[in-house]
Order: sequence, then structure tokens, then C-alpha cells
Amino acid sequence: MQIFWFIPTHGDSRYLGTAKGARQLGHDYLQQVAVAADSLGYEGVLIPTGRSCEDPWVVASSLIAVTKKLKFLVAVRPGLHQPALAARMAATFDRLSGGRLLINLVTGGDQTELEGDGVFLDHATRYEQSAEFIRIWREILAHSHEGQTFDYEGKHLSVKGAKLLFPPLQHPHPPVYFGGSSDAAHDLAAEQVETYLTWGEPPAEVAKKVADVRARAAKKGRTVKFGIRLHVIVRETEDQAWAAAEELISHVDDDTVVRAQAVFSRMDSEGQRRMAALHSKARNKAPTLGTDVSSLPPEGGQSPRGGPSAIGRSRKDLEISPNLWAGVGLVRGGAGTALVGDPQTVAARIEEYAALGLDTFVLSGYPHLEEAYRFAELVFPLLPLKLRDQLAGGNPLGPFGETVANDFVPRASQS
Repeated sequence: MQIFWFIPTHGDSRYLGTAKGARQLGHDYLQQVAVAADSLGYEGVLIPTGRSCEDPWVVASSLIAVTKKLKFLVAVRPGLHQPALAARMAATFDRLSGGRLLINLVTGGDQTELEGDGVFLDHATRYEQSAEFIRIWREILAHSHEGQTFDYEGKHLSVKGAKLLFPPLQHPHPPVYFGGSSDAAHDLAAEQVETYLTWGEPPAEVAKKVADVRARAAKKGRTVKFGIRLHVIVRETEDQAWAAAEELISHVDDDTVVRAQAVFSRMDSEGQRRMAALHSKARNKAPTLGTDVSSLPPEGGQSPRGGPSAIGRSRKDLEISPNLWAGVGLVRGGAGTALVGDPQTVAARIEEYAALGLDTFVLSGYPHLEEAYRFAELVFPLLPLKLRDQLAGGNPLGPFGETVANDFVPRASQS
């Protein structure tokens, strides 16, 4: 099991959907989050991509020198640059970081954003291009270890005599992570990537995804690892955790939710559609994950002046599976669900996902600095023994807490 954290390059706050409690996003703060994750023992950090984010490669590069073991899961986006350039960037980063690069292949799901970046391809064509992109990328890096060139002629992308003089430290290339829920995405994952990531859906739905990708990979003679992207809201008691969940969305107004959901509904991302369907299902609108939600009314059904709140009457309206809460996705695109509960419950839910075959957990919480510490302090001690030893980093000197009466170190519990 590997536990990752998140670098919030799109902003951070104590509350969603409002400027209240917002953090000043600068390099000092991003560095604080990265150093915290590194010192606490997180395996790595995901750095997001998109026009709402600072550039992930620039940010990741700026954090190499201030961290020691932390790995960086950095996005490449087919269509924004050529695979040969992406391979050169990856090899350089991998060498400069001492082999700490992981690649997150992001095809994209917002047509408006993509067109703004100069990508005018429909969903199916984007996946064709992405498959060619990562195939070329992988082969250039693999051939670089032997000093060989690589030729490829595809439908969308081609290279002739591609050569990389300085190979990456990792052999044959830094591992590739990828998430997508469509058939095309599952095919790409089965053929090309090392780890398939799903957003936080109920365990039964995640199990279906895992089984499907695993079966497709087996037909190609490959095995794929699996992971999940989740937010976490953990407190010492269940009541405190759910109160924190409600507080997180306590300042977002209905108009903001409606506007956000309208943006999400225009996307052609199957994963985003599934997130929207989960929100709708939570409000007893009854669509399943196979329902087309584009024709549904805005979240909550009516405007704030005309009926039920877009946010819902209480947190129970958004609990889509035991301790799996869809409140984050009211205004946040992409991963929109959080595990909510006391440490024992959250650890148990993580173990449930692990039992399905997931070994990578990419987590985040608001604000990201404090929640990195909170999750580590409350949940790390409850995770499997082998992982606890890894997270502790073999440090025999702590943690102890503050020395008591200038004389002795405190016990783990005074009860």
C-alpha cells in the first residue's frame, strides 16, 4: 500500500466555493505542503494539471531541492506538446530528482478548456492520440538506455529517428499512472500504463472497474496495478468528522453550485459524468451510474429561490456509500468524493478498497497543509504494519510529543 498526498496548485482554503478562509497560493505555501508530505512519510504527491492550475512541471521542479524521498506524480497532456519533448523532460526530471518521477497521463475531458489550449479533437480521437503519445513516449525512453533510435508512424503522431542521449534513472521509464472510466480509457490502461487510478466511487463500482481493466490487460499479456483518488475528512470522532464535512461546504451558496454543475455537465469525461450521477443519486433522483445526467436539472433541482437547496438538507443527502461523501464534488471538478469518519473507520474503509486490489491511495484534504498532518497522525498508526514501518522512516527517536515536566516523554495514551 502506498499513500500519496496532493499539491493544491489550483488554490487552497478552509471552505469550498468561497473566498472565505482562502490561502495565499505561492511557492512558500506549496513548499510547506511538499515538505510536510515528505517528512511525514507519504510516498509521493499528485500535482494536478489544467488551466485552473499552476504548471505541474514547473512546480514539481521547484520542489526537488526541498524534499528528500518524496515522489512527484506529474501530468503529461497529449496534444499540448510532442511525445519526444515530453520524454526528454521526463528523463531530465528523473535524473535531477534522483529517480523520483511518476507520470500521470491526462487526456482531458473539458472540450472548452481543450480548445483554448489548441486541441480540437473529440473524445474518441483524443484517446487514439493519447495511446499513440504514450506508446512513443515509452519507447523513446526505453530505447535511450541502449542508445538506440525509435521510429513510429501512427494515425495522429509520428517520429523518425527519435533519440534520447541521456536516459532516465528508472528503467525502462518512470511508471505511468492513468485514470479514465470509458471503454477507450480502459483499453488504454490495459495496454499502456503501470497503474490505473479511479476516482472515489462506492466499492462495488470500483470493483467492476478493477475487474474490467484487469481482464483487458490479461488479454494483452499484461498486469496492471490499481489506485484510487480520494479526499479525506478524518477527526477523532464520527460526529466531529461529519461536522467538519458540513463546515467545509457551509459557505458555498446555491448559485455557485448550480454554475459549477453547469460547467461539469458540458464535459465529455465519463469519469466526471459518473461523479455527477453519484450526486444526483444521493438526492434520491434515482439515476444510476449508467444514467445520462446532462438532461437533469441542476444539483438540488431548483434555484435557491424556488425550492430545495442545491447543497442538500444535510450531509446524509450526500453520503453515497458508508462514509463516502460527495459534498466535495458540488463545486470541485474531478475527484469529488471524500472518506469521512473517525480514524478507525477511515482506516477500515481504506482496507476495504485495498481488498479489491487497490494499492495506491492518492489523498487530499482542506486545507492541505494541516490535513496532511492530521491524516498522518490519526490514520497512519492504524494502517498495515509493513506500511507503518515504511511511513515511520525507521526513526527510533520519535515521535513522542512534548516532554512532560522537563523529565520524561509522554506515553501514547494516558487512559
